[in-house]
Amino acid sequence: MEALFIGHAYIDITFIADHLPTGDEKTIADDYAVAFGGNATTSAFCAAKLGLKPDLLCQQADDWLARMFLEMSSRAGVSVHGRKVKQSSLSFIMPKDGKRAIVRCRDDEFIHPFPSLNLAGCRGLHVDGHMADAAIHYAKTCREMGVLTSLDGGSARSTTDELLQFIDVAVVSERMCEQMQLNPLAMLDYLRGKGVRVGAVTQGERGLVWFEDGSDAQTMPALNVPSEKVIDTSGAGDVFHGAYFASALNNPERGWAGHFEFARSASAFAVQKLGNEASLPSMADIEEMRTTLHEAA
Repeated sequence: MEALFIGHAYIDITFIADHLPTGDEKTIADDYAVAFGGNATTSAFCAAKLGLKPDLLCQQADDWLARMFLEMSSRAGVSVHGRKVKQSSLSFIMPKDGKRAIVRCRDDEFIHPFPSLNLAGCRGLHVDGHMADAAIHYAKTCREMGVLTSLDGGSARSTTDELLQFIDVAVVSERMCEQMQLNPLAMLDYLRGKGVRVGAVTQGERGLVWFEDGSDAQTMPALNVPSEKVIDTSGAGDVFHGAYFASALNNPERGWAGHFEFARSASAFAVQKLGNEASLPSMADIEEMRTTLHEAA
């Protein structure tokens, strides 16, 4: 095992339409994509595209959607460790005007305890807060082993405080700031207080604010993707997490400013594609974004 990701897995159905029908209305989408989904799940697929060999611990049912997901994982080089549930999870995503509306159909009623995994050779752990008991267990174990631990803080959870005790790198969303009633700088102070070594708050097209090893907060602008090229922002954050994580493990000499610059180029590519599979950048795609796009004003 080279890297372990823990989160919730979905099959995402992403479609572009002028409006959502109501009542007895029907409409035809202009375009659509079917792919894997979920925060840490998409990050694992992104890391695989960038050269890591990830293992993914997620929920798993015994149905045709699960078999579809396992086929996607096999093709991408993601090794799946399933925790039994009754039904697979679905997301219906409608991107529009740089935003995205999402309906989740989720089963997280686990039938069995999380599996015991052999972490020999593991160099990094990335979690998104789902499957909290497993996330806390493996984060604590990895911390004791000296293995890099990373958190995608998309939202505040009842277990966030406990989990953060074992996290080296925490990159959280503005939504989590709002839930905790903290502005971005106050959130960075909160992360410092939890012992996080590298902390950041992502702010979409406004870039991110971050710190490293107790230093003062720094800002990093996003890359300026022309609005007419923005198609689907739904997986861009997950690609950002997968890219900085892969960069940290594969190229530690870049430093965290370099890892985040690499990741912003990855997410700039992602927003120009429909659905998570098409949104995964190659190294060449990331280099193209880095050399052709300018920082947002």
